[in-house]
Amino acid sequence: MVKFLKQNKAVIVLHGRYAGRKAVIVKSFDDGTRDRPYGHCLVAGIKKYPSKVIRKDSAKKTAKKSRVKCFVKLVNYQHLMPTRYTLDVDLKDVVTVDALRRRTRRWPLVRQLRRGSKRGSRLEKNRWFFTKLRSMIAEN
Repeated sequence: MVKFLKQNKAVIVLHGRYAGRKAVIVKSFDDGTRDRPYGHCLVAGIKKYPSKVIRKDSAKKTAKKSRVKCFVKLVNYQHLMPTRYTLDVDLKDVVTVDALRRRTRRWPLVRQLRRGSKRGSRLEKNRWFFTKLRSMIAEN
């Protein structure tokens, strides 16, 4: 069988708290692990997308609207829908499974992801990733 859930592949989370959110596969575990004996992967995604900014907004309001919130999670393959897109980011060094186990390591990790995603959305690189899924469907 062809392996298509690879690193940097954009996916949509289907179940759980972040259902309907876009995420990127950081690392995949095809055979599973001792804790999770099924195929799963480590994903980093966007919890809260940036809002639309208009010209008359103040600088403070623009900064607030362009905020991005991120999440990091281990997800079962059955709960992901792969897309045809890949994201050009290198999160392998930043996000690790060990960082997820301890709460004290998780928050600095999420903060670092947020900084990286802010930079990505400002550069208009992979712009589709930083828009809500619902708004993409409405355009078509």
